[in-house]
Amino acid sequence: MEIKIIKCLQDNYSYLIIDRENQSACVVDPGESKPIINFLEDNKIKLKFILNTHHHHDHVGGNKELKKKFNAKVIGFIGDKHRIPEIDIKLNDRDIWKNKNFEFKIYHIPGHTIGHICFNFFKEKYLFTGDTLFSLGCGRIFEGTYEQMFNSLKILKSFPIDTKIYCGHEYTFKNSQFCLFHDKKNDRLKKKILSIKKRLDEGLPTIPSTLKDELETNIFLRCITVEKFSKLRDLKDNF
Repeated sequence: MEIKIIKCLQDNYSYLIIDRENQSACVVDPGESKPIINFLEDNKIKLKFILNTHHHHDHVGGNKELKKKFNAKVIGFIGDKHRIPEIDIKLNDRDIWKNKNFEFKIYHIPGHTIGHICFNFFKEKYLFTGDTLFSLGCGRIFEGTYEQMFNSLKILKSFPIDTKIYCGHEYTFKNSQFCLFHDKKNDRLKKKILSIKKRLDEGLPTIPSTLKDELETNIFLRCITVEKFSKLRDLKDNF
């Protein structure tokens, strides 16, 4: 499988998971349709499935047009079946779904929204975390509770450490400044910030990260109590 990062809207990332054997693809969280259509047509790839981590418009805005143009099927969480536009395939927590070379397991990870899920392509060790886990950060808590988000991050922390993390936004540099402010002695974090700056200066995405990187440098994953996590999440909202 090949991953192509597609920049959408202002700072969103959508991801094409491409099966070169069949010249077909899934797309994760298409915030808009045009850049995805352009890439697919330029490379003669057929879009088969649309995967949504949650219902926010900047993650589902391209659903309708992509489905119409490619006759693709929309996959989402059964608990969000009334909020995911054009949903066709409704999955439960811990369901494994397979079609030809595409195979993944979903996990319900509420907090940012009540119906948020992630997609784990476990054979390739790709994890699409939407707006729950960012590189060096985590999502705002809009619908859920601090405890839900804390427990959702604990689920994500349980994956193999070489898992590649593909998140919903390019927030890494700003997140790094918050982490550094509260974790000034973290040498791994300081080294990572240099790499982040270099990639951004070259016009490249800072994604993917790895779970190992995040466990060592992401202050939200380093919290061991929900009380500490809650305090940091509040501070980040006003940073």
